[in-house]
Amino acid sequence: MKGIFISLEGSDGAGKSTQIANVRQFFEDRGITPLMTREPGGTAISEKLREILLDKNNSEMSPIAEMMIYASARAQLVAEFIRPALERGEVIICDRYVDSSIAYQAYGRGLGDMVEKVNSYAIDGILPDITFFLDLDPAIGRERISTRAGASTPDRLEQEKMDFHYRVYNGYKAVAEANSERIAVIDANRSIEEIKEDIYDRLKRLCEEKGI
Repeated sequence: MKGIFISLEGSDGAGKSTQIANVRQFFEDRGITPLMTREPGGTAISEKLREILLDKNNSEMSPIAEMMIYASARAQLVAEFIRPALERGEVIICDRYVDSSIAYQAYGRGLGDMVEKVNSYAIDGILPDITFFLDLDPAIGRERISTRAGASTPDRLEQEKMDFHYRVYNGYKAVAEANSERIAVIDANRSIEEIKEDIYDRLKRLCEEKGI
């Protein structure tokens, strides 16, 4: 693939939205307009599936159904958006990707290896060039969210109990350890500027490797 694919991961409240904006600015400062997308979502079909997944009224959704809907949304995003953009040589910045499913469904829901097997079809061999995992204790993240002005009503996953969120967090750490060549672990319990500097250092190295 000619393009660059970057994803950002982390527990709720870890500061992904802020750092996604910073990653976008990094490339814009270099005269490159990156394509922005998110998971679940990013295409008309995937956004409809997102509504189902996050609807707090869908509390009866089974873990396996949840896993398959996430994978379906991802498969559509890859086929319709990510693969064509990379083939054109675009830079893509994605808010969450397959690592989220491993963390949330394999570890959070306890579904184990089947999550990776199902998603191997969804991603069709496409993984990010680099993934930034914003490492923050879920309790701190929840506290941050609760103090935000105009905070929105928690969605179906945000409403889960803390033991679920800690299983997800431990899943993220396990995935990061197993994929250390791709996943950059960023200490998110610091200032926005310090986190940004770490991310920018890694992006500069990636751009050098890609020759841009």
